[in-house]
Amino acid sequence: MTQDWRDSVELTQQQSLVRRSIRELCAEFGDEYWRERDRTATYPTEFVDALADDGWLGMLVPEEYGGVGMSTSEAVVMMEEIAASGGGFAGPQSIHGGIYNSVPIVKYADEELKADLLPRVADGDARIQAFGLTEPNAGSDSTAMETRARREGDEYVVNGEKVWISRVEDSDYLLLMARTTPRDEVEKRTRGISMILVDLEDAYGNGLEIEQIPKTASRAVHSYQLYFDDLRVPARNLIGEEGRGFYQVLDGLNEERLVIAAECLGLGEVALERGIEYANEREVFGGPIGANQAVQHPLAEAYADLLAAKKVIYSAADRLDDLERTEAGAEANVAKYLAAEAAFEAADAAVQTHGGFGVAREYDVERYFREARLTRLVPVTQQLALNYLGERVLDLPRSY
Repeated sequence: MTQDWRDSVELTQQQSLVRRSIRELCAEFGDEYWRERDRTATYPTEFVDALADDGWLGMLVPEEYGGVGMSTSEAVVMMEEIAASGGGFAGPQSIHGGIYNSVPIVKYADEELKADLLPRVADGDARIQAFGLTEPNAGSDSTAMETRARREGDEYVVNGEKVWISRVEDSDYLLLMARTTPRDEVEKRTRGISMILVDLEDAYGNGLEIEQIPKTASRAVHSYQLYFDDLRVPARNLIGEEGRGFYQVLDGLNEERLVIAAECLGLGEVALERGIEYANEREVFGGPIGANQAVQHPLAEAYADLLAAKKVIYSAADRLDDLERTEAGAEANVAKYLAAEAAFEAADAAVQTHGGFGVAREYDVERYFREARLTRLVPVTQQLALNYLGERVLDLPRSY
């Protein structure tokens, strides 16, 4: 049951429509569905298909290509609702790439590629769920990537490795980041990196091998290690300008980070709801445990932190397009930092409220706790968010 305090920010008419539509769709996928997806580490195919059938994977695709033509201000509503419905962090993460990987195509691809691909993304026939950035020796320092895409005639030949690449099994295409110019041959480390679209059906067995990574959090959304061995990709699949791919990624980073914050927010909200419900129902020593301040205060503190994060997220979403890049980056990093911290505190309070049952799968809060811990690591650690604020906002010396 949705708590009244969940609807604590004023929404536009469009945002209200998104919230209502997503709540109705998510109501068809209850706690047992998400519990089973986590227990068996099974991708939520039925849920993703339902969203695709309703056109939600194309929410950021312009109407001229058959999409919905919405923006980040609607995406934050959508992702918060999916998480808060019981999907937790895994719910929105199952379709996060499918929505945001279309943005570089819209902004930078040539018209021929956009006209071919975007209508298929909008109607759910094609999915760009996977984004290949992270490498074993290049995590937070993306410019240290070693995967190389060497131009040979009208093809790129790709060699290297990627790690922690999600949703590959539910993707038709991989948006790959690779060095087209070695790092020691560019003036700035951010140059010489390009964005290339890889058709996964063509790639499997022809230079691409994948291996799933076992993990303990967000088990329904699988992550993979990718191995490239002379994979040939048509040069026409280059997105934007060769060597400018890193800047193309940065261009949409603040919007995506804000949406991640909304996913953290929804996770914290559902954890808090479960904690409140149990605190009202569970009786010990003749009364509900929620009457005890030791139980009540952590839940109230979690609510205060979630509310504060929500205000920041929605305020930033409304104004992001009007902000200068550094200011927008500051707001996005503050939002992600606050939301991840609030989600963790809410999940921790919910587990503590449940006592021994806090680690029982049937009550779900242990799953929310595992996922809340993950949000402090991805897609950027809390420490790197603070580094950004320290350097760019507080004008402190660069620490890395």
